[in-house]
Amino acid sequence: MPDPIPFKSLIGPRRAMVLAAGIGKRMRPVTATVPKPLIEVAGRPMIDRALDRLSRAGVEEVVVNVHYLADLLETHVKKRKNPKIVVSDERGALLETGGGITKALPLLGPEPFFVMNSDSFWIEGPRPNLDWLISGWDDSAMDALLMLAPTVASIGYTGPGDFLMDKEGRLTRRPERTIAPFVYSGAAILSPRLFENAPEGAFSLNVLFDRAIASGRLFGVRMDGIWLHVGTPESIREAELSVAESAA
Repeated sequence: MPDPIPFKSLIGPRRAMVLAAGIGKRMRPVTATVPKPLIEVAGRPMIDRALDRLSRAGVEEVVVNVHYLADLLETHVKKRKNPKIVVSDERGALLETGGGITKALPLLGPEPFFVMNSDSFWIEGPRPNLDWLISGWDDSAMDALLMLAPTVASIGYTGPGDFLMDKEGRLTRRPERTIAPFVYSGAAILSPRLFENAPEGAFSLNVLFDRAIASGRLFGVRMDGIWLHVGTPESIREAELSVAESAA
C-alpha cells in the first residue's frame, strides 16, 4: 500500500464502536468489582483514553457495548458530552467481538466506522495514529484496515504476533510455529461490507478478518509510537511507567 496522504485533506469516519463488554478474566482480582474498561492507567480510565482519541480524530458518535458490570460502565460513559455515547446492551448474552459489532450495525450506519477495544492503549508518535489510519483507508480496495504494532517492540505483549504484511499493506496470518512481525493493536476502520453474511450469535471478529484475507481485502497500517498491552494487573504498572517516561 502506498504511503497514506496527509490526513488534513481527508474526512474520516464520524461514527465508531468501542468494545467494552468483556469480562476481563486475566485482570482478576482487579475486575472483581471494576469492569476492565474503567481500570485507571496513569490516573485515567482506559475507556476514556480511547474515547478521547476518537473525539480528536473527528468522531461524533460512539457505540459502546456493555455486559459485565454493565450498570457501572453505562453510568460512566453516559456522563460524556463529546463524543455522543450510544449504548448497545449485551446484558442478556455476551456476543464476543464479531457478534457485538453485528448487533450494533443498525446504530453504526452504512459508512465505514472505527472500532477500538476499550483497552486500546498507546503512546503516540509524531503523528496521531487514528489520523494515520484514516489516511490509509481505501474503500474500493479494503473491507478492513487494522492498526498494527511491531510484535517485539510492544510493551507488555509476549505473544507471537498476528500478521505478515506485504509492501501494499495487505495482510496474511502468521504461519504456525513462527513469530509474526505485527500484532493487532485493537484499533481499526471497518466497512459494513465486512459483516455481510456474518454468523449469528456470538463469534470472534477474527472469523471476518480471515474472510477478508481470503478475498485480499484485509489491510494494515503500522502504528507510530509504542503500543502498551494492558492485559494483566502486573501490566498496569508497566504501562504507567511507560507513560511517565514519555512525558519526562
